[in-house]
Amino acid sequence: MPSTLAVLLVLEMLSKPAIWVRPSFMIPKGRPAAIGCRGAGEAVEYQLLFEGGLFALERPKSPPVKNWVKFPIPAMTSHTAGQYRCSYRSGELWSELSDPLELVVTGLYDTPTLSVEPRSEVTSGENVTFRCQLATATSTFFLLKGGRSSRPQLRYGNLRAEFHLGPVTPVHRGTYRCFGSYNNHAWSFPSKPVKLLVKGDAGDTTFTPTEHTSSDYWDSYESTTGAQSQKDHFLWNHMVQNLIRLGLAVLVLVVLVGLLLEDWLHRRKSGERANRVSRRGCGRRLSTESPG
Repeated sequence: MPSTLAVLLVLEMLSKPAIWVRPSFMIPKGRPAAIGCRGAGEAVEYQLLFEGGLFALERPKSPPVKNWVKFPIPAMTSHTAGQYRCSYRSGELWSELSDPLELVVTGLYDTPTLSVEPRSEVTSGENVTFRCQLATATSTFFLLKGGRSSRPQLRYGNLRAEFHLGPVTPVHRGTYRCFGSYNNHAWSFPSKPVKLLVKGDAGDTTFTPTEHTSSDYWDSYESTTGAQSQKDHFLWNHMVQNLIRLGLAVLVLVVLVGLLLEDWLHRRKSGERANRVSRRGCGRRLSTESPG
């Protein structure tokens, strides 16, 4: 029986939820944001953890939106910037925690200046250096390139920091901004944008165009931990979980049938023993009652 319980516990493990934020992982001070958490279709409750502690609880809405919830943040501050994770409950069982989601509040310090050397128009194979400078002393600088797959680069410094890129290719072209910070979750205002143009090859005299960036990019950038792939992953996991539950039901049925069969056999043997004892008793009485 212990082995059966172990199998049941393993089969009942829930898949990891997905977590994301809109409109961006960088939120200006005072602006609203919303964190989403997606679990299995049977989820009845979600919890959001902030820096390891409970932040909020939500229940999913009725269909068709039944396997994810939204945790609103009315106004972003330094107290709501940090690391978030979520989990969900199905029945009495809680899932494992999601991957971490890092939220950053911007607009807390002065505005840095960003420059690029030797120039903003270069040829593939050259090296460039972005220099971010802040009037007030800080400890950390971040350089961020526009684009949905972009991730910040980090450098430590007091009043300035340099970010070296190269040899560059057309992949490096785009719009860059930098931030100053005293920690990883509280950033300054963004610098003015600097566009890097990269010529594709030596025979091409036309600089490749910069990638499309809208004026409200910094308010509309969406950061996810693989939201689309996670969505497909969870659809697959949902089907797998249904199959597991079906197999679990069959296993429980087999165990019950086995227990019933064992009980029936036990009763049958007990009845047979009782009948033998009864027949022996009758035989003894008949022998004592017969005439000598």
